[in-house]
Amino acid sequence: MERNHLGQLLLVGVPAPELDVDTAKLFRRIQPGGFVLFGRNVKSAKQLRQLVDDLRDLSQEEPIVAIDQEGGRVSRLKMIGNEPPNAQQLREKGDESLIRAHGELTGELLRLFGFNLDLCPVLDISFDDEADNSLRGRCWGTSVQQVVRFAGVFNQALLSTGVLTCGKHFPGYAAAGLDPHHDLPRIDRSLAELEACELGIFRAFRNQVSSMMIGHAWYSAFDADKLPASLSVNVVTKLLKEDLHFEGLTMTDDLDMGAIINESGFGETISRAMAAGNDMAMICHRVAMAEEAMTILGQLDRPLIERALEAVSGFKRGLVRPTPFSEARFRELDQRVWDLRVATLGAEKAAQRSPDDGKRSPVEVY
Repeated sequence: MERNHLGQLLLVGVPAPELDVDTAKLFRRIQPGGFVLFGRNVKSAKQLRQLVDDLRDLSQEEPIVAIDQEGGRVSRLKMIGNEPPNAQQLREKGDESLIRAHGELTGELLRLFGFNLDLCPVLDISFDDEADNSLRGRCWGTSVQQVVRFAGVFNQALLSTGVLTCGKHFPGYAAAGLDPHHDLPRIDRSLAELEACELGIFRAFRNQVSSMMIGHAWYSAFDADKLPASLSVNVVTKLLKEDLHFEGLTMTDDLDMGAIINESGFGETISRAMAAGNDMAMICHRVAMAEEAMTILGQLDRPLIERALEAVSGFKRGLVRPTPFSEARFRELDQRVWDLRVATLGAEKAAQRSPDDGKRSPVEVY
């Protein structure tokens, strides 16, 4: 198996707003299957499209180019434009036409910049809108029915633009008492409780979303020993693929999060992630370690690698090309984002800046 084929199993971050010589050489050498961009990559509209074009130009196969553009604080494009309302604000408004407009606008903006995958919708239910588990403002509902209804409208609207979607964070970490960006949460909900709530939502979306992101939380209902769901064969293969019959692309959440790097070494993490049944491993921040990941992937069983490569190839058949870029078109769409914000929040609240508006947080939530 050629070495650069193994790179197709990696979804990697990009260090800066422009590609430096060393990073470009690394990406040409390992040929990642996809890239994930963050606020650190967004400086201007023209610069962002140029970065995406550069990433596509150095890729021998059309790459996945992904971003977290949910709405609210998890909106990377707010660095250069208006911040869309978040899921909680939209579900509290309760107007499906606004949610549909949000999905369509998001998709049009992402196509303009060359993105083909949006890492949403969040399918976690909200047990507590003020919980400190990174989900604040990001949940589409406080009941199974509400999440299925509102996240479903957003998901279908996004897909209608040609942008693929990703359900997260399987199998649901709303009950987590810790933020997995920093520590590994333990969730002790019984299988019956999970089936009645969190898994009920993911079952409803198994044929609707293009991909699934596996979260970093330890579920004692599935693994007696301490193990993140993202590295668990019981969660990824047995639950998601065999029980839920999910046939789309499966990926880990970022393997650079504290819930992972505080628990195991890099080599063990990559090998266990793939053995668990993930099709792609996500490395968002320690980008240089993608080279080491390639070595580890090359040591894994061939059937395991071939299964994942086939899944990535199948997913890529659904990728769409970017629309032609125009600064004027971006400004037009950005004005519509503002109009949506006003329609959702009212003019006075829409004009208020979020606490983190315009700032690049040391830890970007995703």
